Amino acid sequence: MPSTRAVPVTLAEIARIAGVGRAAVSNWRRRHDSFPARIGGTDASPQFSLAEIEQWLRENDKLKEIGGRELLWPGFEALGSRDETGLAIAEAGRRMLDGKAPASVPPLSEQAGELVDEAVALGRREGAREVFEFLLQRWLDAHVRQVSASPRPLADLMAQVALAARPAPSADGGTTVLDPACGAGHLLEAAARAQTRAEAARITLLGCDSDPALAALAAARLAFVVDEAGGAGKTSAGGARVTADVREGDSLRDDPHERAAADVVLCNPPFNERDWGYEELSTDRRWVHGLPPRTESELAWVQHALARLRPGGTAVLLLPPAVASRRAGRRIRGALLRSGLLRAVIALPPGCAQPHSVSLHLWLLRAPEGTGPAEDNGVLLADAAASRRAAAGREGGVDWDALGDFVRTAVAAYGSGAAELPDCARRMAVIELLDDEVDLTPGRHVSPAPGGEELDLEDAWSGFGEVLAGLRAAGRALSALEPAGDGGGGQPKTTVGDLARAGALTLRGGQQPPDGTVRGGEPGEGGLPLLTVPDLLQGGGPTGWLHASDVSGRGMPVAMPGDVVVAGVIRAFAAWVHQGPPTVLGAQLYALRVEPEKMDAWFLAGCLRAPSNGRQAGTHASSASRVDVRRLQVLQLPLAEQLRYSEVFRRLTEFEEFRGRLDELASRLARDISDGLATGRLSAGR
Repeated sequence: MPSTRAVPVTLAEIARIAGVGRAAVSNWRRRHDSFPARIGGTDASPQFSLAEIEQWLRENDKLKEIGGRELLWPGFEALGSRDETGLAIAEAGRRMLDGKAPASVPPLSEQAGELVDEAVALGRREGAREVFEFLLQRWLDAHVRQVSASPRPLADLMAQVALAARPAPSADGGTTVLDPACGAGHLLEAAARAQTRAEAARITLLGCDSDPALAALAAARLAFVVDEAGGAGKTSAGGARVTADVREGDSLRDDPHERAAADVVLCNPPFNERDWGYEELSTDRRWVHGLPPRTESELAWVQHALARLRPGGTAVLLLPPAVASRRAGRRIRGALLRSGLLRAVIALPPGCAQPHSVSLHLWLLRAPEGTGPAEDNGVLLADAAASRRAAAGREGGVDWDALGDFVRTAVAAYGSGAAELPDCARRMAVIELLDDEVDLTPGRHVSPAPGGEELDLEDAWSGFGEVLAGLRAAGRALSALEPAGDGGGGQPKTTVGDLARAGALTLRGGQQPPDGTVRGGEPGEGGLPLLTVPDLLQGGGPTGWLHASDVSGRGMPVAMPGDVVVAGVIRAFAAWVHQGPPTVLGAQLYALRVEPEKMDAWFLAGCLRAPSNGRQAGTHASSASRVDVRRLQVLQLPLAEQLRYSEVFRRLTEFEEFRGRLDELASRLARDISDGLATGRLSAGR
């Protein structure tokens, strides 16, 4: 039966429901008189009744497999209230598990209740976990500016580091993991994954969040984890492998898990909070190392985590870099160092989590065994943001495999007392850090080539020579070109618009993705990289990605290998033959796909990227002006002659690439030689 909910949907949402591009929906609307009439919006952005659209799609056999979940989400989104939508999704998850998760409060509205019924019914048909995770991810995407979630690779890394450094299991053979600001439960779920993969011992997950919707969602999410673990088998003691207890509450002011003794604390706490309870908690017994200043809420979370650890327990927190250096917190940082509780500070590359432009830090803390002072093993300072090893193969995003390998290796080497540490990692004596600033920023204490390591100048000079030889070869080929006899003015030209009308190419313009659909870092499963003009201005590749369903649902153009991509703004004007993986194009980027029997892609790109071409096609005189891609000019030549030009354009592209690599290698050599001379690792000779 079609849904009877009066929910408005846009053309883009209809496309996503049907699993087609937006152009296909517009075509249906033009060709079929039976297509539902507009109920709202504007002519440019019309809205339609979800119930009528669903009925029409079913009657015309255009509802794909993806439709079940996609039909469900607009109703949840139409609830309007962020909290009610989140609580409704949590209640749906709870009921899919036959009430095994705590009930959400307050009671839901009638409209939300109907949606929950539909979600439960869909979950029974398509898989409860799959439907719940789909709705949860859509909710997180829709509220990405309000809800800071730990990306799965980062959550897994934090859990692995903490569990590897934790003490031996407690007397009952289990491990208790606490997240006092658990959000939607990303870190606790990661802890369950890491524990159950490593061994069959029991794990207890304790979570708390002051946001009712997040607490309810985390409880439902972990209920699925518990259900799956319980179904997979029992431990030798006969208990469930995973148990979970998530509660709503403010951990700093009134901790519902106050009596818990955790083996591991994982936390991505709120950043830069002023109203964290400074006045009412001024005499709290947790502030063993000093009352956190009003502006240092993160240091309150650090001490709270330590207070919840059992002897020998381990805590890993994700913190902004300012916590390591702000003057207001130096007294507490000094106390943490002197007590031996702070074991490591690891700087992560930008892009690992929100805010993506900042190099966030991981703090590793360890409670002392028994009543004596903690073992003095120094402090590990590691800068993954500067490590060549952690950045290997990275193109505008985070190489999670390389980063994880660097962090795990550094922590393992530090924990074992090994003298050898990875590059950009250093074990420092506490006394070295106890100066007037107590600055724990790793970049201030480690360098890309730590003392004692050999500078790899031989390979750098070898690469420099190879690139220089390639540059010379490309230069010789280009220097053989001769001026045209008539100055080139007599060559006939055409435009991209004329070529498109003649069927020599197809032109598609990029789109601005809707808020909440872009993810940072490397593309996940079913994801496509997103290239934008800001990415080009920063000199890198794609820094975000989209789910394939978002791309197809909105009809966003995808550049395929062999397409010509054009950046349509003067300040970033460029044209090139795309040779990487399928890539979604953002606003002001265009994909041109040539007909091979009529036009050569390298010839087209070479003609288009001439700077004078972009200026002539610009709509204004300023550097921020847009380029009318249809007005860009192309030499009008037969295909055989295009191929001769194409070979020269390829040589020119090689020349530019060699020039860029030479500049990069020269900068690296200058930096390393300067650093080697200044630190005494290179001799100036006699």
